Amino acid sequence: MTVAANKETLGFEAEVKQILDLMIHSVYSDKEIFLRELISNASDACDRLRFEAVSDSTLMQDDTELNIHIRLDKDKRTISIIDNGIGMSRDEVVSNIGTIARSGTKTFFESLTGDQAKDNNLIGQFGVGFYSAFIVADEVTVLTRRAGQAADTGIRWQSKGDGEYTLENIERKTRGTEVILHLRKDMDEFLEAVRLRTIIKKYSDHISLPILMKKDDSDEEEVVNKAAALWARPKKEITEEEHKEFYKHISHDFDDPLAWTHNHVEGRHSYTSLLYIPKHAPFDLWDKNSRHGVKLYVRRVFIMDDAEQLLPEYLRFVRGVIDSNDLPLNVSREILQRDKTIDSIRTASIKRILSLLENLASKEPEKYAVFWKEFGIVMKEGVISDYEYRERITKLLRFSTTKGDGQTQSVSLDDYIGRMQEGQDKIYYVTADSYSAAINSPHLEIFRDKDIEVILFYDRIDEWLVNHLNEYEGKQLQSVAKGALDLGDIKQDKEKTKKAEGEYKDLLEKAKTTLGEKVKEVRITHRLTKSPACLVADEHDMGANMQRILSAVGQAAPMSKPILELNPDHDLVARLREEGDGQRFDDWINVLFDQALLAEGGQLEDPAAYVARMNDLLIELSK
Repeated sequence: MTVAANKETLGFEAEVKQILDLMIHSVYSDKEIFLRELISNASDACDRLRFEAVSDSTLMQDDTELNIHIRLDKDKRTISIIDNGIGMSRDEVVSNIGTIARSGTKTFFESLTGDQAKDNNLIGQFGVGFYSAFIVADEVTVLTRRAGQAADTGIRWQSKGDGEYTLENIERKTRGTEVILHLRKDMDEFLEAVRLRTIIKKYSDHISLPILMKKDDSDEEEVVNKAAALWARPKKEITEEEHKEFYKHISHDFDDPLAWTHNHVEGRHSYTSLLYIPKHAPFDLWDKNSRHGVKLYVRRVFIMDDAEQLLPEYLRFVRGVIDSNDLPLNVSREILQRDKTIDSIRTASIKRILSLLENLASKEPEKYAVFWKEFGIVMKEGVISDYEYRERITKLLRFSTTKGDGQTQSVSLDDYIGRMQEGQDKIYYVTADSYSAAINSPHLEIFRDKDIEVILFYDRIDEWLVNHLNEYEGKQLQSVAKGALDLGDIKQDKEKTKKAEGEYKDLLEKAKTTLGEKVKEVRITHRLTKSPACLVADEHDMGANMQRILSAVGQAAPMSKPILELNPDHDLVARLREEGDGQRFDDWINVLFDQALLAEGGQLEDPAAYVARMNDLLIELSK
């Protein structure tokens, strides 16, 4: 860092440098989006000023008409985007422009592939906003002053996108921000007023603030957008394109929304809601501190853009606007938490989102498949946390199954029940830490043999999900790896199992003695057809996968002992029955236990001992 008087030169953080490099090398084929992004930022700045002015009217001073100006200077080859919004202090400039302080940044950059089409999509999800200026400019200057600060506390920020920027204190009479783009030599098309007007009409017509440009050959300015809140207009008058562009404005997503719902409500409570389902999950979806969801307005005045009281946590991916006529302008988060109007809006909004998703699931399954791939895990949170709407959310769940389309989660519980065999009275499932571990679980062998469908749970949240989803449509959910297996009225050779238990009684007792505290019980199984052994949990014990998940996050899990089940029809078990007492028997039964543990995704306590036993047994067999 170099300092001269109040001027200093600073370096961008590494992630910003990467963003700038992408912008400068024109990763976007559609370069005109730079103007949309900068106008959206200006609109947000004005919204924030409106909100802060509710509690401090002096911030407005004598400049109460908020607007955005677009100015063109062909001689200097500049475009200026000027707002009289909240502005920025020196620290805020460094924080907002020099840094990307958001969750998922590292993941985002690791995802970039060098493929232009794919990277466009990724950057659109990430939202680069201001940095899009470098798509068309080889130098950008920002002049700003925060509302409420004296005229001698303005800031000039300047950069050529080369990894550094300068900061300098300046005198600035007006609050707000001016972004000056010094256009590259190959960007002459954006020096034409007609071209800029076309872009504004295309992307920013819905902005509720007036966007002003000079008339041709005149110093007089005119409004070039409709300057009316989109959500306040009649639904029939809003085009699909306007909806798409408004969504991009409020979400800073570069992609179109998947679906939306627009409602005007009058009566006991009067409000408007315009809610969108994104097509892609944002990178900060799992950041609990990230609260960018539904914007709250009161009589067209912006209040806050992170009103978590408007929707539950499991719908945090929803974007949109709710504009109430009933709330006070000085509403606070504390008031929102106990306001009956908010409770009513929240309830109605949840119902509308669920109805929208139900409609997608029934009428546009391809779109719903896109939604589920991006947000399915989040929706599962709703089953766990929202008892009131649990039944409706459960109907929206989609799973992989042994009869489904591979790893694609496309089977609903209604689909499953519709395919249940005659006499089947349970919904069977298996849990694992991956799809591969689930689909290859030895616990599925009897179900494949009997052609019974099994749901494959392999998302981490599924272990909590099944604890809250005990039954559906009168059918109990049953783990195939817990308790004694009961296939209901489906044909089972129980007499054969009972006979085997008698014949193998001595073997089972010796095995239990050898394994000792490793197992709760050793018994004959009728759930295996190919494997020699498997581990199962007792009916009321915590499953092994859940124990591993809790241990991995540092939580103390009640360690219950597994039950070892042996397959009497397997050659290894039959030969083991012929073994007398001794080291060879001990080695074989320990190897079977370890193999069963590995097959269900567990880790061996003593891998070296397992390898040594296997080597000894292989040497014996080779003699």
